[in-house]
Amino acid sequence: MRVGPNRQGTAVDLLQLQYFQTVARLEHMTRAAVELGVAQPSLSRTIAGLERELGVPLFDRPGRQIRLNEIGRAFLGCVDRALAQLEEGRQEVADLAGLERGQVALAATTLRWVPELLSAFRSEHPHVRFRLIQAETAAMRQQLERGETDLCLSALPIEGPGIQSVPVLTEEIFLAVPSTHRLAARGSIHLDEVADEPFISLKPGYDVRDLTDQFCRQAGFSPRAVCEVDEPTAIRALVRAGLGVAFLPAASWRFVDEPEPVPLHIAAPACQRTLGLAWREDRHLSAAARQLRQFAIEYFARLP
Repeated sequence: MRVGPNRQGTAVDLLQLQYFQTVARLEHMTRAAVELGVAQPSLSRTIAGLERELGVPLFDRPGRQIRLNEIGRAFLGCVDRALAQLEEGRQEVADLAGLERGQVALAATTLRWVPELLSAFRSEHPHVRFRLIQAETAAMRQQLERGETDLCLSALPIEGPGIQSVPVLTEEIFLAVPSTHRLAARGSIHLDEVADEPFISLKPGYDVRDLTDQFCRQAGFSPRAVCEVDEPTAIRALVRAGLGVAFLPAASWRFVDEPEPVPLHIAAPACQRTLGLAWREDRHLSAAARQLRQFAIEYFARLP
């Protein structure tokens, strides 16, 4: 698809714009090629062809690196708006075809609640398709702003111009300890009682890590992290192995019948997190996305 002539009389290809948007976002040709599923030489030729057609370089290329230049940043803003409008048009056309043929892009900081939610939704709308993305809160905000995601499920509020959100669920966060731990039989503790314990944590940047670090500061200490992971499911195994204690939300024990780790209620400070659902109120949401948004709000409201 050609999207119109430039001042030199040539036309810019839609694929060129999509490739340029990804390269500009990542500023790394190899990673962009992997994300797009194309060969790097082909991607490089596409970007070079776009620059020839525009008559200006869009990137600086110091050494083996690639950096968006001032002209490229200005062009990226135009490309983002143009592709977002085209995507809105596609969604509006899909709406005319009916809810059941729609697709929803859903991002979440944790996927623990997502399988049950989507299973319940698909029992009523079996032909709706989904694209699932797991990302940190900051990355999800950027995806919303670029129109890459319809809905976001996050434990930290996603804020920004045009972003609307609603809380859908509040859940307790427990302290997980091995069954041999000195506090395992207590059932309930004050957080300052484990100030000197080794902690197993998610890496900084995850919303649960930011939130639990805040709980520790309220209790008067900074947690001593002996292991930082980016895979939440690994935390349970590391606690069972006796390497430390960890914060785990209530959802971690749903449908899990294991003696370890042992969950301890934290009496003070109150340790909870609230999941919120966010979307762009100034952009078109497909009928399928609007239906899932309402379904999710009602689904979480029915949970114990």
